[in-house]
Amino acid sequence: MRERIESNRMLMLPTPVLCAALAVAVLGCASAPPPGKASPAEPPLAVIDAHIHTNFTDRFYQPGKVMDSKAELAAEMKRYNVVGAVSMNHADDAYADLSDLNVVQCVGLPAKVDAEKLEADLASGRFRCIKIYLGYVHQYAFDPNYEPAYRLAEKYRVPVVFHTGDTDSRKAKLKYADPLTIDEVAVDHPNVTFVLAHAGNPWIESTAEVAYKNPNVVIDGSAFLIGKLQDYPPETLETYVVKPLRWIFGYVNDPTKLMFGTDWPLTEIGPYLEVFKRAIPKEHWQAVFHDNAARVYGFDRQPTAK
Repeated sequence: MRERIESNRMLMLPTPVLCAALAVAVLGCASAPPPGKASPAEPPLAVIDAHIHTNFTDRFYQPGKVMDSKAELAAEMKRYNVVGAVSMNHADDAYADLSDLNVVQCVGLPAKVDAEKLEADLASGRFRCIKIYLGYVHQYAFDPNYEPAYRLAEKYRVPVVFHTGDTDSRKAKLKYADPLTIDEVAVDHPNVTFVLAHAGNPWIESTAEVAYKNPNVVIDGSAFLIGKLQDYPPETLETYVVKPLRWIFGYVNDPTKLMFGTDWPLTEIGPYLEVFKRAIPKEHWQAVFHDNAARVYGFDRQPTAK
């Protein structure tokens, strides 16, 4: 019905307007490339992967079906035009300088924060974000043990990333990873940027609401599926990756709130990138696949203490 109504309206336009429209159409045809000659190719999309892990084992990683090595990461980044990435370290991961790959590192926290060590890590510039593993650590985001981390995050202007949603450990307790619990922290610390990793999957509605309500909360959409995505049926990719991400993006209604991420080496970067693109209108690819992560993780600056 809509197409028929719009068609009728075109027929009722005044003659001068129709003439002008025809003139524009003729000019457009004149400027089009000749048949058989392709239009200039669009430049490749520069991508930042906002969620990877770099505690390399240099062995084939069975869950992700990739080689877990720096060489493999570098090759994938080059292959898919990934110009930067954010590494989520665990509390016991050894630090390795990956500045040659433009990888920003998040320091992983244990249940009890050593404020003196954390400040030294942030002040050194080696770590430019903080990662808290809710669910794996059995305490809520608003637990007093994390307060020193939030104070230092504000001081050094670095974001705090929370694991939210499903875990890969049966010893984890899901109630602590519920994204709705981040609302309290976001309200109490309005000058800190908080990232809800994995979009709280499968609790995507809570995640979307927390990000929609709080100006200081953003989302990364990593690890909705893991492994070799090419082996999944198309309907599985649509149901468990494309539709949830599309719904989150639409509900939050702010293209600055969602970041692309994979959770590499749990999946190869390129296939996840192509599926993720299907959920996002093309006019917002620049924000979702690059600019938001560049802003949140300070790829264009070094942290500065207040």
